[in-house]
Amino acid sequence: MVDKSADKRADKSAGKMKIKKGDLVQVLAGRDKSKQGKVIAVYRDTQRVLVEGVNRVTRHTKAGRTARGSRTGGLVVQESPIHVSNVAVVDPSDKKRTRIKTRVETVERDGRPKASRSRVGVRSGKDL
Repeated sequence: MVDKSADKRADKSAGKMKIKKGDLVQVLAGRDKSKQGKVIAVYRDTQRVLVEGVNRVTRHTKAGRTARGSRTGGLVVQESPIHVSNVAVVDPSDKKRTRIKTRVETVERDGRPKASRSRVGVRSGKDL
């Protein structure tokens, strides 16, 4: 018998991430601890983020030729994804890590009130 409730729980938790592409983050754990970098990509299904200049690994790629005839391949150094729990968003005002909260403001549009959400750093209270 297959437990479908476990799949539903995994699907719900996979979508919620407060870190977005373009955020400046600081690494909290691992060999690149305390390094800061910009988020290049966010993988919501695996709860991982790709951070510029962090968790660099060497890939051995197969040698080949391009259309022009130049050789490709060999040792390529590139970033590898890191789990979202190991990074924290950096507050732009003082360059220290912070948590994120959502500020909800009501705005009148077309004569009706609408909720406008903005991401705010807990440390300074300024928009991210």
